[in-house]
Amino acid sequence: MSRRIDISKVFPKYLFWDMDSSKLSLKRDKDIIIPRALYATTQETFSKDISILETYYSEKEIVDILKHTKENISNQVCELVSKRYNIKPFYRFTV
Repeated sequence: MSRRIDISKVFPKYLFWDMDSSKLSLKRDKDIIIPRALYATTQETFSKDISILETYYSEKEIVDILKHTKENISNQVCELVSKRYNIKPFYRFTV
């Protein structure tokens, strides 16, 4: 993970509208990149979106970040992640 990747070429720029995405580091900024990469995902695009994340991050990193993020991640995304990794469902918001 030491190679430099321009996140704006991997994920849509609009996900990082409030920052210069070309300056993000895969390692240092994973707490920003992981939730934002899934922020706009849908049931139809989820497999593609999560596969891209899995190129750079482990299952554990993805789940841990999503469980503790302050980003506005929907419960639907949390359910999709839980199903993909066969783990107990977790939610960002009370159901």
